[in-house]
Amino acid sequence: MRKSISLLLAAVVVIFALVGCGSGSNQEEGNPSNVPKEINVLAAASLTDALNEVKTAFEKKHNGISVTYSFGSSGKLAGQIEQGAPADVFLSASKKDMDRLQEKNAIQKDSRADFARNELVLIVPKSSPLQVGTFEDIKPELLKNIAVGEPESVPAGRYTKETLEKLGMWEKVQDKLVLGKDVRQVLTYVESGNADVGVVYASDAKTSQKVKVLATAKPEWHNPIVYPGAVTTDSKHPEEARQFLAYLKSEEGQKILRKYGFK
Repeated sequence: MRKSISLLLAAVVVIFALVGCGSGSNQEEGNPSNVPKEINVLAAASLTDALNEVKTAFEKKHNGISVTYSFGSSGKLAGQIEQGAPADVFLSASKKDMDRLQEKNAIQKDSRADFARNELVLIVPKSSPLQVGTFEDIKPELLKNIAVGEPESVPAGRYTKETLEKLGMWEKVQDKLVLGKDVRQVLTYVESGNADVGVVYASDAKTSQKVKVLATAKPEWHNPIVYPGAVTTDSKHPEEARQFLAYLKSEEGQKILRKYGFK
C-alpha cells in the first residue's frame, strides 16, 4: 500500500514538472519581443531586383525587422495607400505620385527623401536587326508595335509620353502602342517578341539578357526621373520604417542600387 502511494506521489510530481516546463515554453514562444517587426513596403516595379537584395542585407543588419514587399506601378500603389491598404513605406518612381499622397497627408512629410535616379531607354529583342541611334531616329511607319507603360498610372509611361511629345511623335504612334500595367510588363513584352521595341528604365534593361539598348532619352525631354521614399502616416512601425529608408540612403544601400543600374 505504501509502495503504491509513493508511486502515485512520484507520478504527480512528474506531471506537475512537465506542465510547468510546457507553460514556460509557451510563454517564451508567445513573447512579442522575440517576433521580428514586419514592415510593409509598397514599391515601384522597377525596384524589384534591387530591393530583393536590399531586403537580405537590411534584415541581416537589423535582425529585429522583417521586410515584406508589394510591387506595382507607382500610381496604383499610391491609390491603394489612399484606400487604406496596410503600408509602412512607399517607394515611388515619380515625384507626382508621392506629391499626391503628401497633399492628402497620407505620408509623414518629414520622412520624405529622394534615394535614386534613373534614365529612359529604348530597347529591342536581342536578335532584332533594328538600328536606331537615338530616339529621334525612330520611324513609326517601320514599326508594328511599341510597348510603353500606361501613362496615367505608370511613371515610365508618363516619361515616355513626355519624350515622344517633345519629339513630335506621340500622335504618330497611337495606333501602335502596347500598354503595360507596369514597367516590368513592358520589358516582358519586348523579351517575348510581342513588341518590336519598348521604352523602359535603364535599370530594367540591365536585368535582362534578352534585350539590348538602342538609345537613351535626353534628360531635357522629360521630367526628372527621381525616386522618393516616405513613411506612411498610418504606419504601425514608423521607427523601423525610418530605419529602412535610412538604409536605402546609406552608402551600403546606394551601392546595391548602383549595382542594378540606378544613379
